[in-house]
Amino acid sequence: MLKRTLGAALACAGLLATMATAQTMPTMTMQTGGKMPRSQHHMHHHGPVGLPGRHQLPEGRVVLTYRLGAMSMAGIRSGTDDLDAATLVTTVPNAFAGMPGQPPTIRMAPVEMTGQMHMLGAMYGVSDRLTLMGMLPYIRKSMTMRTYAGPTGTTVLGQNTASSEGLGDLRLGALWSLHKAGRSRAALGLGLSLPTGSITETGQMLSPMGTTPTMRLAYSMQLGSGTYDLHPSLTWESGRGAMNWGGQLRGILRLDRNHAGYRQGHEAALTGWLSYRAAPWISYSGRLEYRYADHIHGRDPRIMGPSLGADPQNYGGRYVTLYAGADITPRKGPLKGHLIGFELGLPIHQDLNGVQSKTDWSFALAWRKPF
Repeated sequence: MLKRTLGAALACAGLLATMATAQTMPTMTMQTGGKMPRSQHHMHHHGPVGLPGRHQLPEGRVVLTYRLGAMSMAGIRSGTDDLDAATLVTTVPNAFAGMPGQPPTIRMAPVEMTGQMHMLGAMYGVSDRLTLMGMLPYIRKSMTMRTYAGPTGTTVLGQNTASSEGLGDLRLGALWSLHKAGRSRAALGLGLSLPTGSITETGQMLSPMGTTPTMRLAYSMQLGSGTYDLHPSLTWESGRGAMNWGGQLRGILRLDRNHAGYRQGHEAALTGWLSYRAAPWISYSGRLEYRYADHIHGRDPRIMGPSLGADPQNYGGRYVTLYAGADITPRKGPLKGHLIGFELGLPIHQDLNGVQSKTDWSFALAWRKPF
């Protein structure tokens, strides 16, 4: 069902969380004590816009950001093996089998899930070594399911779409410079997300009996985690000539179970990247990321049914994703002084926990304006 692992978020990601990636802006202090012009700073510190926690701001500087994240999921996979819908609804056990009205196998097959995240944020340079930031997302999710008639068989009863929309989890954070020498730098990041997103979203779903009850939507369709979560990161980067490169290790640590009785899985990600400045106004980037996400622990007693997304074991996995993007600095016109970038992510390996939908692609568009 709503097998959109926290990768729908992700990326969403992924989505999710990329606001901290605002490029370092104006007047970076040089070792000589002078100030680096805004254009030179951007030239030296280009990189992927979809990577969070890359740079600090100079003291007193502010950067406002808007980011759009989008993702799509489709198809069904068990571990690394693809399944068709007919096999799913006749062979995969229903985690709630044996309870009143529950069939022995899955009877609702995922067709497609999409997600969009609009994120507003701000960064402030407290000093040349410490940058504070805040990010508030607005999330929209949509899920289409195909329901099969009765407790067994492959007769399609119908199809319906459910959606959820609203504010996500507010995130506050800080970046601390650990090392800075020429173009080589390292930074430690620590963020805290607050449970401001809803975990009680409901929708009408077509049941195998032909009814359309209003029920609590699956975990992947909720707008927040319901918990306070830590977001640590460690980033290193350097460069020479028109090339930049770097790596980052980051994670998500869930601090407790939420009021519904569960917590999303902890996450860890390792990424390496290269970027190339083809001209003073544009740079291109590519990166490879490995991400691990644990399954959901605990269970919301109001989320149940013969669908994949109702089972907490059908979340998380191991993902390898290839990203490509570009970052543009307009030199004239109404967008002069703004930074605009995008990044497209395509999965090249997905080893999923249990049975769930696969990620097709993710996309991030970023606007940043320094003051």
